[in-house]
Amino acid sequence: MGSRNECGDDKFGRSMNSPLLLLLGTGAALGLNFPLGKMAMAAGINPALWATIICLGAGVAMLVVSKVEEHSRTGDASVVQFAIVSGLISYVAPNLLTFSVILKIGSGLTAIMFALSPVVTALFSILLRVRPPSLLGVVGIAFGLLGAVVIIVYRNADFSDASLPWFLAALLIPLFLGAGNIYRTLAWPEGASPRRLAAVTNLAAVPPLLSVAVVTSGALELAPLAAVPGLVALQIAVSSVMFLMFFRLQQLGGPTYLSQIGYIAAAVGVVIGVGWLGETYPASVWIGTAIVAVGIALSSFAQVRQAQAKHSQAN
Repeated sequence: MGSRNECGDDKFGRSMNSPLLLLLGTGAALGLNFPLGKMAMAAGINPALWATIICLGAGVAMLVVSKVEEHSRTGDASVVQFAIVSGLISYVAPNLLTFSVILKIGSGLTAIMFALSPVVTALFSILLRVRPPSLLGVVGIAFGLLGAVVIIVYRNADFSDASLPWFLAALLIPLFLGAGNIYRTLAWPEGASPRRLAAVTNLAAVPPLLSVAVVTSGALELAPLAAVPGLVALQIAVSSVMFLMFFRLQQLGGPTYLSQIGYIAAAVGVVIGVGWLGETYPASVWIGTAIVAVGIALSSFAQVRQAQAKHSQAN
């Protein structure tokens, strides 16, 4: 019995130390967020309140795990600063922009803004020399972007005519996401664990998101949440698993590799749409999914090569 448990723990440990497995797992969990969010909106839940629930639930779950397993303090000044800045850049600003522009430019263009995040992150990482991708990694990102755009274009029919101001506002989404990816690598507090940072960063995003929910609704409407407790519990579970892997992936893979979770999510969305929502897609969507797979394979191979080169230099 003990050997089986040790074997299970060993497999889990290897998974949490594999950038590729973390990328696939985080991207898959992110992909699940979209249908869950769609169901939440259909239930009449305010989008900002739903984002608040995600951050609060995942933050509390990660805080409990961190306290139980690590016995670490969460009040260090560097950790608090990291949490506030990272929460605002990575969660609050992109969410508010998304809520603001999606009705103006359509979900298709909004999704493409998220797909641009790896490109922006790669540019920032090269300019600032923060774990920049190799040429092969850049090629992988390009393939991933092409595949993601193909999927988005053929899955979204509502490409609304966007006015220039709203389109320019939407372009801030990948800029904030890319900046957040770089910031977390640059400002990672020394000795802080991924779980601890996942907890405090999510919790730091709760007050501003909750304020937006109150302002946009005129009151804190909790009745729609109470009507779907199972959906709320499932969303918190999925988000907690996602952030458990997300910050570990940031630590191991760096900002550019991490940013490609959006590509995985786009591909997972296709599978969910067919298997869960009963959707049907043209062959072009499946071609896009295959292109994403090629891009991720190239990026992962580049990641392995960079790690091997770094190990050789160290020795």
